[in-house]
Amino acid sequence: MDLTTILIWIVVGAIAGWLAGLLVNKETGLSVRDIIVGIIGAFIGGFLYNQFGAAGAVTGINFTSILVALVGAVVLLLIIRLVTGAKRV
Repeated sequence: MDLTTILIWIVVGAIAGWLAGLLVNKETGLSVRDIIVGIIGAFIGGFLYNQFGAAGAVTGINFTSILVALVGAVVLLLIIRLVTGAKRV
């Protein structure tokens, strides 16, 4: 993974984190916490997506990449909520 790919995943993760925060927390606004969780979730989602053999579809800033990152971010937010018992992450 080169530097460009990492930077793209950070941008995609930030977008996905913001969207995941809207879906999971039902709040409007930009939360740094959701963006950080989105970035981590994007890497997790991208890694899992690549493990299932669909590596070619997740490249650059496109709908598929944002969708994969969004799924990873939502899953991570829900896991954090489950572990912490918090209504909001």
